[in-house]
Amino acid sequence: MEYLIMLYTEENVDRPEPGSPEFEAYMTDWFRFNQQLIDGGHWIAGGSLQPTVTATTLRKPFGGPIAVTDGPYLETKEQFGGFYLIRTDDLDQALALAEQVPLPAGSFEVRPMAFRPDAPKD
Repeated sequence: MEYLIMLYTEENVDRPEPGSPEFEAYMTDWFRFNQQLIDGGHWIAGGSLQPTVTATTLRKPFGGPIAVTDGPYLETKEQFGGFYLIRTDDLDQALALAEQVPLPAGSFEVRPMAFRPDAPKD
């Protein structure tokens, strides 16, 4: 089965600046986790997102015109900041992998994929 692990965290938390020694140390755990997913045959895709201030939201009401606005869809304490798309035997294995995501604080939503056109047929 395929699962999407969505990572939510507060954007206003101080993080090391890219290129700094602190950033390299911070990323070590992420690279290790990514390699664990790859080596275990779980990796399909993953990535982090730019902050919500860079978002553009499209709202499409039923039967109405699309409205385009700058910024996130919702103002919330935690923002969607990244994801992993993984392949596992079952939900328990997906949850066990999600527990190992090296995010220091935040929440993870694990949801099974319903359809992906390029997914291999089991």
